[in-house]
Amino acid sequence: MIRLALTRRHAIIASIALLGGIVGGATLRIEQTEAAVTRPLIAAADAAKLIDMTSGEHLVEARALGDDARLINASMPFSGGAIAAARPFDLSGADPLDRRRALLCMTQAIYYEAGFEPADGRRAVAQVVLNRMRHPAFPKSVCGVVYQGARQPVCQFSFVCDGSLYRRPAPHAWAQAERIAAAALDGYVERSVGAATHYHADYVAPYWAPRLTKLAKLGAHIFYRWPGAWGSTAAFTGRYIGEPSDPLSLRPPLRQAVLSDGMVVTNEASQDLGPPVPRASNDVGGLLDPTKGWTLNIPMPSESGAATRAVAAEQQDAPKPAPAVALAAR
Repeated sequence: MIRLALTRRHAIIASIALLGGIVGGATLRIEQTEAAVTRPLIAAADAAKLIDMTSGEHLVEARALGDDARLINASMPFSGGAIAAARPFDLSGADPLDRRRALLCMTQAIYYEAGFEPADGRRAVAQVVLNRMRHPAFPKSVCGVVYQGARQPVCQFSFVCDGSLYRRPAPHAWAQAERIAAAALDGYVERSVGAATHYHADYVAPYWAPRLTKLAKLGAHIFYRWPGAWGSTAAFTGRYIGEPSDPLSLRPPLRQAVLSDGMVVTNEASQDLGPPVPRASNDVGGLLDPTKGWTLNIPMPSESGAATRAVAAEQQDAPKPAPAVALAAR
């Protein structure tokens, strides 16, 4: 699942980028094409609306879950137009440190979002990361895209915030994800998802999905692009800036999960139980369901500051929770 926190600055940056492109940093090792230099214009207000409808709390709002969601998703038609493939992205000759960081972040996204999906589904996740990195609405580094929202209440990729990164990955699946990540960073293009910048699992029906263009379904994930010109490959005018941050420094601390009735789930338990929404048995990432009171932005007891004291006081005054609370099984 993808996360985006809206600020006024995002809208301003998006509109400026669409008019002139985001410059700075290393350029991509690709040939300029007519599509690449023809920049489609979009009104700043329209850009802000598109970002807002897939941002913050709007991102995790769902019309339905489970079988009801699958019925809704199946009723939405795919785009009837041709899917234009994105241009290759090649980091094979990049700075070794940038490549190592990008490879790690891309591998994490592939593994935790689609670690046991079909190969084309895993490649599609990698393509979405690269498409976002080039689009004016998103950060201009691979790790920046993957960790967007990590210090905010809602992450773009749920595995970043839900504790998945603190679980030991399955070695074989991780190695496969790393190979797919390396290929994507060396120019491989997953043509089936074209200019997709969004996706979600088929057992969730987000409110934003009908407003985007539905492109393809690979495994358990459905892929979308922005509507109109903003979702064309010509809109990908952003320039790669390298990987300025160590991925470990971007990772949010593992936090306690606190249920709406006040019950605190320890870090160890929250890692084992997973999210409070049933999901596919091969989904190693996370899915946040705010309707169940599951939250991951409560400070750790070891953290200092007014926020920690306020939470502690609130929990101390709260009524005692029921003796047992079922979160959900995987």
